Amino acid sequence: MSLALIDYGAGNLHSVHNALKAAGATDAVIAADADAVARADRIVLPGVGAFGACAAALRAVPGMIEALEQRVRIEGAPFLGICVGMQLMAETGEEHGVHQGLGWMQGTVALLEPADPAAKVPHMGWNDVTAPLPHALIEPGEAYFLHSYAYRGRDVIATTDHAGAVTAAIGRDNMLGVQFHPEKSQRYGLALLERFLAWRP
Repeated sequence: MSLALIDYGAGNLHSVHNALKAAGATDAVIAADADAVARADRIVLPGVGAFGACAAALRAVPGMIEALEQRVRIEGAPFLGICVGMQLMAETGEEHGVHQGLGWMQGTVALLEPADPAAKVPHMGWNDVTAPLPHALIEPGEAYFLHSYAYRGRDVIATTDHAGAVTAAIGRDNMLGVQFHPEKSQRYGLALLERFLAWRP
């Protein structure tokens, strides 16, 4: 069973790749072209940086958006978005202007605005993940976060607290996105990746 880790110049690929291998993904390949994604049984979209730049970089790969739509939305391949990879699942992102996302989740990505001015932005470090709704992949625990923008909208399946509730994970059907970094979240992150590798949505 193959796993495609998408390389579009906007993710910390090697640390995510190493974490996937540590979780048991012996068949994980770094995929820089649409054909590799179209053939994959599972797909992981990492992302580090600004929403607009990441969205543009993903769209710049010939056929990538079409391959993702076909494989994930139509054929139902399990999908995991990480950090900005999760944010790109939204309709829009508001970092340095309004930018179009993949539109898979009904929501937008906006600047974090903690209720307490003492809560710093970016939100950086370890924080609890709370899952009010049961999901096959998300369990309560502690994960590593690093972000200044957060998802607001539907299909939120886990939150964290940063002077107010902040989206930690979104999900529907065969699609999951996490704001935290599994590859930096030690045992909690590896356990999540293990569950993703075994997931049969």
